[in-house]
Amino acid sequence: MNAFADFYQNLGLALSLLVIATFIMAGLVKGVIGLGLPTVAMGLLGLAMAPSQAAALLIIPATLTNVWQLAFGGHLKGLLKRLWPLLLMNFLGTAVGTLSIGMAGGHWVVRGLGAALLLYALSGLLLPTLQVNPRHEPWLGPLCGLITGVITSATGVFVIPAVPYLQALGLSRDELVQALGLSFTVSTLALAGGLFWRGALGSGELSASLLVLIPAMLGMWFGQWLRQRISAVLFKRVFFIGLGALGAHLLISG
Repeated sequence: MNAFADFYQNLGLALSLLVIATFIMAGLVKGVIGLGLPTVAMGLLGLAMAPSQAAALLIIPATLTNVWQLAFGGHLKGLLKRLWPLLLMNFLGTAVGTLSIGMAGGHWVVRGLGAALLLYALSGLLLPTLQVNPRHEPWLGPLCGLITGVITSATGVFVIPAVPYLQALGLSRDELVQALGLSFTVSTLALAGGLFWRGALGSGELSASLLVLIPAMLGMWFGQWLRQRISAVLFKRVFFIGLGALGAHLLISG
């Protein structure tokens, strides 16, 4: 408890309010479109704190919401059999990258986060839905997993190129949502292990991360309610435009 209090006391009131508002927004986005919690959280918090500190905050809400997402749908066994090379290389890339590269908070890390967000936004806005030939999955899946892991280790963003790859596999809607939850869970656990090993994930960070689970879940609940009342296509377009603007700002300002 003392570590928890010290963590938020060190952040200050204004930054603590930013953290709470960020996780409400991140949860809302995930509730509507099924992804985006770590991406939005890292993007917004990256404006005000070191990436390693922001990544530590998202560990518990990202893990629990993704486990919830992967647990439902009835396709877990088949997805594990099909995606295990991607997941294994994702885990190894994230773990090894976090240990060797880490998120030291330098300008190149902030710009790397901005570039990852901008690339993801542009792919969502401009690229058509791609299709992966099944015969290419044995080598393309592990390659995408490794690249995603390295990017995750440096920026805390789990989406490039794993999300476009999963979207190109021709999965059903329920399979895709479950596959995203599976991929994000593996990335989060590997990132948590690497941060813990480097001393960036202590009791204070874990306690603070546990607290932001509340606004994240509230935002996710509201997002699920909102999803029934607005066009998902419109929301995705607005989401990608906002994410691209945020990524461009981080990339330019560093």
